[in-house]
Amino acid sequence: MKFNIQASIYKTLALATGLLIGSGCSEDWLEPKPLSFFAPENTYNEASGLWGAMVACERNMRHELTGDGPPILTEHIFSEVAIEGTTDKSGPAQDLNLLITPDANLNSVNTNRIGWYWYEGFKGIKYANVVVSRIDDPQDYESEAERNHILGTAYFHRALRYYRLTQQFGDVPLILEEITQPKLDFYSTDREVILRKIKEDLEWAEEWVPDGVDRGRVPKGAVQHLLTKVNLALGEFDDAIASASRLIDGGVYSLMTERFGATANDPERNVIWDLHRPENKSTNANKEAILLVMDRIDTDGNSGGMTSMRQAVPFWGNNINTPNGNKGTSDKNAIDIDQVTEYGRGIGRLRGTWYHQSMIWDDEKDLRHAPGNWMDMEDLVYNNPGINGSDDYYNKNLEFRNSEGVVLVSDTIRSWFSWPHYKVYIPDPQRTQPQGGHSDWYIYRLAETYLLRAEAYYWKDDLTKAAEDVNAVRTRAKCDPYIAADINIGTILDERARELYYEEHRKTVLTRISYLFAKTGKVAYNGKSYNEESFSENNFFYDRIMEKTDYYNKGVYTKHGDTYTMSPYHVLWPIPADAINSNTKGQINQNKGYAGFENNVPVLTSIEPID
Repeated sequence: MKFNIQASIYKTLALATGLLIGSGCSEDWLEPKPLSFFAPENTYNEASGLWGAMVACERNMRHELTGDGPPILTEHIFSEVAIEGTTDKSGPAQDLNLLITPDANLNSVNTNRIGWYWYEGFKGIKYANVVVSRIDDPQDYESEAERNHILGTAYFHRALRYYRLTQQFGDVPLILEEITQPKLDFYSTDREVILRKIKEDLEWAEEWVPDGVDRGRVPKGAVQHLLTKVNLALGEFDDAIASASRLIDGGVYSLMTERFGATANDPERNVIWDLHRPENKSTNANKEAILLVMDRIDTDGNSGGMTSMRQAVPFWGNNINTPNGNKGTSDKNAIDIDQVTEYGRGIGRLRGTWYHQSMIWDDEKDLRHAPGNWMDMEDLVYNNPGINGSDDYYNKNLEFRNSEGVVLVSDTIRSWFSWPHYKVYIPDPQRTQPQGGHSDWYIYRLAETYLLRAEAYYWKDDLTKAAEDVNAVRTRAKCDPYIAADINIGTILDERARELYYEEHRKTVLTRISYLFAKTGKVAYNGKSYNEESFSENNFFYDRIMEKTDYYNKGVYTKHGDTYTMSPYHVLWPIPADAINSNTKGQINQNKGYAGFENNVPVLTSIEPID
């Protein structure tokens, strides 16, 4: 039987799509109905056809960052840097003990995007596996190097999804080939087996994937960067240092320490501003960018824009009064004091914690927290046209309290916090109330590579070299350097929070580090040690969030009346119930702490071939 593209890509993996096959479905559903001549044997018999499958992987990466409620928010909300700030309805990820369950809505802009990471993760694996399985179909390769470049790129995309899935969900099914017929007998594989397999693949890919590819495609540097993360996850710290060093010292990439790009001549800005301008991210002058996703205005295949200002900026256009009791602000454009064009119509969804707003900023010279780059609410002014001439606070800076100490903000969670303007500001000419327009976006850049190598040195107790790598990032931002005695895992996490907000997968990082504390038994800076047996009940992830945030389990509740709660088992997300229930001939295990865990069976501890 010959399967068309739609059958091969969209109908064959019940795990990834959650489709139920069996009762209620006729056998006709299983019979592919050709819609065109684009069958796999016609499409993938040329190298260009396999590159087309890689485009699907690239699109999959881009969608994590674009549109309303982009999935990257969920990675931040399940960490110590931010919380879900939507306070006017029940459903968003706030009362995690109540709402984060296997059968809850785990994939909605109105709740959370845990399910997106599961389903889209396996879609990315599916696209990559098409290439892996059909790599020898084309007969038009110019050389073995071209064939291996394509295969190495597919290995990278598959490894990227599996690296994240193993830190987000733990043990998951390992699928290494294209599936060309419905399959309902998946089993969970031990996460370390998966990590070892993707390490092997990435080491092979590093040899064959070149640097100097078009922006948006995977260069060798991205392979080395991901390999460093995998080496860390496996606890193979010497290998992590080696892979990071090949990237850092390879001569292709370097930290941007001097002004550059389209904004280089603006005397009111600095190199941190330059680094995060949309027009500068993909320029050849930017030697720090390793891997990006591309999203350009008026370009076929683009998304709904980054919406970064909508997500990460406070809901400042409402809920804020003047000390005289009048509505003080307006997020309308084309008014005398137009603040919305510059800062966007924020809805306060990604609400930075006090830890991210204040606690981590230990040097007043830090360019990332400097005026113009970083915004405090007091930097805005009362701009409501309706009070012009009747309230003497018009065009004066916002105030949190009046002279009697009365708070002037009706919703302090959603409408009053600081944010990194330089990171989330994206001009949005297609909207009258900007939300954050189209922009290329960093997936990997060299600043993170330095911090990954610093972490590897930390695990090896080489704090002098760890400090050197943290300081490479830190001094670029004009901060005073640390000494070896300053370094612990908290120091490194703080620097990551300063440098990589709205870029990194923060929950993934915390879970990876928590696994390592459990695996090594190393005593953390909080004086505690952990073990693998009690991982879901006692882990660094939970202790870190409880230490640094002032929301979860502190009795804080939203305007709608929902309380912020969290438990240690949230170190791993729940496997969506649909994925488990539709897998009727196998067993995908559920994580401890969630309903269905009692049905688990031993995980696979070797790579199983597909029947």
